[in-house]
Amino acid sequence: MVRTFTGWKRPLALAASLLACTFAWSPAMAATADADACASLEARLAGQWPDPGTEVESARWVEAGPLTLPPSPYAPPQTVAVPAHCELVAHLQKREGTLGQHYAIRFHVRMPADWNGRFLFQGGGGSNGNLGDALGQLAPGSTPALAQGFAVVSQDSGHDNASNNDPAHAGTLVFGFDPQARSNYGHASLPLVADAAQRALLGFYGSAPKYRYFVGCSKGGEEAMAVAQQYADRFDGISAGAPGFALPRAALAEAWDTQQLARLLPATAQGHRNFSALNSALSDGDFSLVRTAILAACDARDGAADGIVSDVASCTTARVLPELRKRQCHTDSEPRCLDAAKVDALLAVMSGPHDQAGKPLYSDWPWDPSIAEMGWRTWKIGAPGGMPPALNVVLGAASLASVFTVPPTALPADPQSLFDWQLAFDLGRDAGRIHATDEQFAHSAWEDNSARSANLDGLRQHGGRLLVWHGVADPVFSAKDTMAWWHEVDDRYKGAQSQFLRFFPVPGLNHCGGGAGTGEFDALAALVQWVEHGDAPTRLVARAGKDTPWPGRERPLCAWPDVARYRGKGSLESPDSFVCVRGAGGR
Repeated sequence: MVRTFTGWKRPLALAASLLACTFAWSPAMAATADADACASLEARLAGQWPDPGTEVESARWVEAGPLTLPPSPYAPPQTVAVPAHCELVAHLQKREGTLGQHYAIRFHVRMPADWNGRFLFQGGGGSNGNLGDALGQLAPGSTPALAQGFAVVSQDSGHDNASNNDPAHAGTLVFGFDPQARSNYGHASLPLVADAAQRALLGFYGSAPKYRYFVGCSKGGEEAMAVAQQYADRFDGISAGAPGFALPRAALAEAWDTQQLARLLPATAQGHRNFSALNSALSDGDFSLVRTAILAACDARDGAADGIVSDVASCTTARVLPELRKRQCHTDSEPRCLDAAKVDALLAVMSGPHDQAGKPLYSDWPWDPSIAEMGWRTWKIGAPGGMPPALNVVLGAASLASVFTVPPTALPADPQSLFDWQLAFDLGRDAGRIHATDEQFAHSAWEDNSARSANLDGLRQHGGRLLVWHGVADPVFSAKDTMAWWHEVDDRYKGAQSQFLRFFPVPGLNHCGGGAGTGEFDALAALVQWVEHGDAPTRLVARAGKDTPWPGRERPLCAWPDVARYRGKGSLESPDSFVCVRGAGGR
């Protein structure tokens, strides 16, 4: 006897005995069979894993209802509703690495009773090292993929923040001292987990997924790009948000930013500066003046003076600088103005890092009014109260020292030590270490932890689809770098990439969320429609969140190089009042 799940069939654990029964099938019986099938999953998968070293840690049935997720360092616990599902946790490649650390690639699979035949790989974030919730929580206000009927997997990418933690080696970034752990973090764990998770699905459902998706933002966006470039045959649709596909270069930019902004702080006679003062380098009033200058220079260029700069490529430094200079202090008695040193520091940050010869080391940054939002400030200098601290330092410096250079540098995990090291980092002398190798590290940090190739031949040949989106006001990874990458792809494929690639800049959006813009949209739904029905997206309707100046406002996000332009009539809150036209970023 088989039970049907939205067009899919799965043999049940009690099939043989049920064939002999004459009573009617009931939901209670189905739930019991599901739970039994989940409980016996470990035994049925024994000897069937793609990696023979795979070991199941737990397989349990979870009833439909509320699920409380543990708190993160910067977020309280939250409760989400989940459907009835089988939850499996397992690991593979268990081994002993350098510095006495014990490693394994742990993964987490949730398989709903009412499966829609789709599989979703949920990308990670930051330095990974946590198992992930495997819920497929994709965007504010959207329904988690698990609740939509997707089977979902998440993973820790080969290291565990709880056990792989050494205070003398940047704490949880100690994995950067192990070559295999670096590689697993960069990309090598992705195909292993994808194959293992789909084997678990086959064991539970008796069927392989019909459609396979990868969705991630930030580090998860880098993973999505790595999948598109190296493992495209494993997925039908890939969504890459705020892709950190040039992680080592972005880490150089974080060091550059800190060096420029630290010059605004008082120093001792020996040149020492306190990390705890960094959050005062720019005040709320300074950020407000910067926002006003950007809006004065660029807001109306898309046809509507509405607080959103849609034609990002037209908002150049040449346009913004005169407005910044208008707001610069000329006397000591001006009540609201920008110190010249602050203007110069901001200009240096926005120009991006370069070496002593003027050679760019990463990318410049777009001028967007949401660089005045907390999501931008928190990364560059930290929140006004000091928590969270400057993430460019506590994450950026530690990552550059431990993971993105060869040889790695052992640093204490305390912020002041990281700050001092970042200020002393010589971009002219040391930037090349992101490409270096040695006897221990056969692969450079760039080889292991970047995915910025314009070569998407594998994706094209497989027939996969790649949807990329990026907040224009992202303080971590420059949207201009993603735009430059898109043009490199365009040069390679002469426009034919529109068959398999669409890129959507998101004005006003900070890093994966936040900012003053229309930053809530359903990229997965658009990707599913494209993969399964052939409807390539030319625009995504996005909504402004409750914390923006215009909650509920809707705008189209246009496929680059098109931008949203006001028609000249109609409500500024309606997407129907805007049309996608070629912007200044087109050729």
